[in-house]
Amino acid sequence: MSGRLKITLYKSAIGSTPRQREVLRGLGLGRVSSSVVRPDDPAIRGMVTKVTHLVKVEVVSGDGRGLGGERG
Repeated sequence: MSGRLKITLYKSAIGSTPRQREVLRGLGLGRVSSSVVRPDDPAIRGMVTKVTHLVKVEVVSGDGRGLGGERG
């Protein structure tokens, strides 16, 4: 497990348990359609497993930087 994960909140946390809302907050997700890039490690995978019905996960290649191309 190396690389990074792009995690996107696609369903609202309304109606979810307080524990699941804490997990979303811990991942850095607050609003629907918000995304974060996190390292692919067992701790993050475990958090995602707890809220898998609320998020979408993509594997991101590289370090996630330079999305706009190079300037210069």
